[in-house]
Amino acid sequence: MFDKLEKINQGIEEEGAFYLFTVRLIPAFPFFVVNLVMGLTKIPLFTFYWVSQLGMLAGTVVFVNAGKELAKIDSLAGILSPGLIASFVILGIFPITVKKAMALYKKKKHAN
Repeated sequence: MFDKLEKINQGIEEEGAFYLFTVRLIPAFPFFVVNLVMGLTKIPLFTFYWVSQLGMLAGTVVFVNAGKELAKIDSLAGILSPGLIASFVILGIFPITVKKAMALYKKKKHAN
């Protein structure tokens, strides 16, 4: 348990708020787990707040859009609507895109 917390603390020390931002964008980590774990780190409260808000905003927009499209279904044919299909494609591609963008950012950061 403590070795995993040491890795998280190391990530916070090396990347700072960017580490939290990255974790917030990954939908596999439940928000309450991120909150509990970050409470055990040395990240300042204000930094935790504004980075969390920014990180959760992007994911929330994607999920709200998918929900909006699901609410429009009024028949079986609605399942194949372009809007719904596009929403699910975005929902599936979003985590992959974020992961690749973060890797590219880190690569450029370490190259300088």
